Amino acid sequence: TSNNRVAGTASVVVPMTLTRLFNIIHPATGVPGSQTINVTCEARYDIADTDIIFVLDTTGSMACLPSESNSACTTYVNNAGTTAYTRPADSALGAGTGSVNASVAGYPGSGGYFVPEKAGSRIAALRTAVVSFYNTMAANVQPGTNVRYGFVPYTSIVNAGRAIMDVNPSFMVGGAFNTTSTVTYQSRRVVADYVVSNTVVATYPSVSRDTCDGYAQPRDPATPLTYNTTTGQATQRTSTWAGNGNGNGNNGNGNGNQPAACTVNQIVYGPQWRYEPVAHDVRNFLTAASVDDPVRVDASTNGWQGCIEERDTTASTSFNVNSLPGDLDPDLAPTTDATRWRPAWPQVIFGRNWYGGTYGYTSTGATTSNGDTTDVRIAIDYYRYTNGTTTESLIRGGWFSCGKPVRRLSTMSLTDVTNYVNATDFRPIGGTYHDVGMIWGTRLLSPTGPFAADTAAWPGRNPPNRVIVFLTDGAMAPNTSIYGQYGVEYFDRRVTGGTFANQTANHNARFLAACNAAKARNISIWTVALGLAATTELQQCASNASQSLSSTSGSDLNTQFQTIALRVARLRVSQ
Repeated sequence: TSNNRVAGTASVVVPMTLTRLFNIIHPATGVPGSQTINVTCEARYDIADTDIIFVLDTTGSMACLPSESNSACTTYVNNAGTTAYTRPADSALGAGTGSVNASVAGYPGSGGYFVPEKAGSRIAALRTAVVSFYNTMAANVQPGTNVRYGFVPYTSIVNAGRAIMDVNPSFMVGGAFNTTSTVTYQSRRVVADYVVSNTVVATYPSVSRDTCDGYAQPRDPATPLTYNTTTGQATQRTSTWAGNGNGNGNNGNGNGNQPAACTVNQIVYGPQWRYEPVAHDVRNFLTAASVDDPVRVDASTNGWQGCIEERDTTASTSFNVNSLPGDLDPDLAPTTDATRWRPAWPQVIFGRNWYGGTYGYTSTGATTSNGDTTDVRIAIDYYRYTNGTTTESLIRGGWFSCGKPVRRLSTMSLTDVTNYVNATDFRPIGGTYHDVGMIWGTRLLSPTGPFAADTAAWPGRNPPNRVIVFLTDGAMAPNTSIYGQYGVEYFDRRVTGGTFANQTANHNARFLAACNAAKARNISIWTVALGLAATTELQQCASNASQSLSSTSGSDLNTQFQTIALRVARLRVSQ
């Protein structure tokens, strides 16, 4: 037919036992006890519209070769060092070149690091496979079929800030249209002045008390607990008069009329810091390219890169897909501070009570320091810590790894997809948290969640097939010291509740809960293990056994992705 339907009719004379008993004659054939049965049917051959989210592991081990063992890869990542790069500007869909990013104001031009990729690396194979997937889909869909793509690169955190803000800025704590302005971080604040130095700068052997008083100068800056932004210090001059009498003055009992010695001191103050949970105002941080750094006194500025902390989190090793807590419910639109997301702010994060080695952190108790400290037992600055001659060594080591912004579902060209996975910020660094990636993949694809408009049926069409392609090269590997989507677990204890022995089990439970939430929404899940056999969790996450794949070479990964694309683009018959 004209609308891609196949119509058919059939007619047959069928003997009937009851009509034969009553000697009923067929009017056309004259045969007793028979009837004509007419059947009309219609089948429509079509390919459903399809929405596909790639959830892609971009952790440090993706710099290794697909064939490398875990131990060899770990050795390489630990010893390869890191390379600095500048995050690119946004680039709209349809542009010939660019990042294909939709990022927050503080992202373009900010600095990042990545583990140098070996020739033929896992992430290079991934780039090729994603492009092959796109080409295979394009070659196997009928004209008029709509296919949308989205991307969720993940490590221990996801860069979903712009995606959230574009849907509704009130979904972020501190965003427009909600009254809360602060987020509490593991951070520091100034609690007092400490005396850096107290130096005699002048002595006068014989002056009046009034004259001596005139040499004193008030604290500069005058506002308590603030400091000169150039020096990071405050100054004050005091004068001490040595005369006798009953007059007024800084010191002594003189009446101001009999000269005496006067000593003038220059006092330099610095900030005394207290390291503990601190509430910082994030309203401008969400929208401005840069803001004053609240944990510095030297006029430092920084901007939000777009990564987010999760909303209030339930610590458990077991979840009911029919009654998920808010942090795992892909459909829950934020309405309270407990259900809103928070901006990740690595520049204000400090650990405390670090003893290194196998001990790590040993206490959540507050600590203090006079000025900045290099003693990690007191405090460790996540963003600025220098190990030997290596600056920003924790960031370089993946303790915080804010990567490329997610890409919401949209119609993407081959150039768009190619540019996205080959952009300068699609880089390997950081640790493996599968739950982080799957939670956000499901959120972006859920037909009943905050991003439902992105995956709505095209006008006059049936709802699209929805597919997640989840790729990783490793098992879950959480760390209590990493600053990620759940804060710093040792201090914040959002996932473990403080029972750190269950950390991996808790994250795996969250991962599987997110997988089950996707499947409950009729989202088909493919999992691909690169460089290793599929783990039990990856097998359980996939929609069925045939959709849990593994690969140990770049060419094989390419074939696997082509296979997935062929099956996603399969011809279906609907009646």
